[in-house]
Amino acid sequence: MPDQIAGRPELRGDCARCFGLCCVALPFAASADFALDKPAGKPCPNLGGDHRCGIHTDLRRRGFTGCTVYDCFGAGQKVSQLTFGGQDWRTGSGERARRMFDVFPVVRQLHELLWYLTEALELPAARPVHADLRAALDETERLTLGTPDELAALDVPAHRQRVNVLLLRTSELARAGLGGTNGRRKDRRGADLAGARLKGADLRGASLRGACLIAADLTGADLRGADLIGADLRDTDLTDADLTGAFFLTQPQVDAARGSAGTRLPASLTRPVHWAARH
Repeated sequence: MPDQIAGRPELRGDCARCFGLCCVALPFAASADFALDKPAGKPCPNLGGDHRCGIHTDLRRRGFTGCTVYDCFGAGQKVSQLTFGGQDWRTGSGERARRMFDVFPVVRQLHELLWYLTEALELPAARPVHADLRAALDETERLTLGTPDELAALDVPAHRQRVNVLLLRTSELARAGLGGTNGRRKDRRGADLAGARLKGADLRGASLRGACLIAADLTGADLRGADLIGADLRDTDLTDADLTGAFFLTQPQVDAARGSAGTRLPASLTRPVHWAARH
């Protein structure tokens, strides 16, 4: 696991220190991911008075796969314990609850950027932009510590765009020289590869930024050193695929995919429990 990621547990969700914000603030739409419709701001019917999920160990069987692949990157506990000082949304005024629900998605986006920036600073090849990355990380950290009013008024897309320029440059530096079989790096940025048959594909050093890989077959594919930021890996078959050194890959992406004991993951990520159930 990268040293800096390992040393930042605050970028991993800690449900025990959160007031179940993802179960209330976010909307659900009845689909393959959720068994029911739920508007934003309304508690999920499975949420208990103790802010714990009543069907946590049975979410997939009960039709709530979407819950099992969600990660707030630690935003839940920050908003609950720091931004609002441990004040529960269930108590006090409805205005407090509304503000918590408005702020939570903002902090979640900022924490996701902190994850990417922290990982980027671990890449030796990105040394030419390390100073800029550090400055962006410090600025993003500062923004997460804003008041509820400051966070609600924050232009998150503009900040993401500024950070993304640095992450894109980081990707170019990290993937240089990692071409596939023809010695050329593959640019699949934003590609529609839903259901694509890519079994055994050589995607070393490929840019798959924002690519749609829903239900794609990547069995045995070589994804070493690939950029997977924002790639949609829902139901992607990663059985025996090699993602060693792949970067900007997050736990929610891995949790949404399918894999096996033979799938090789970056050290910062955990092999999903449901993968073992398939084999």
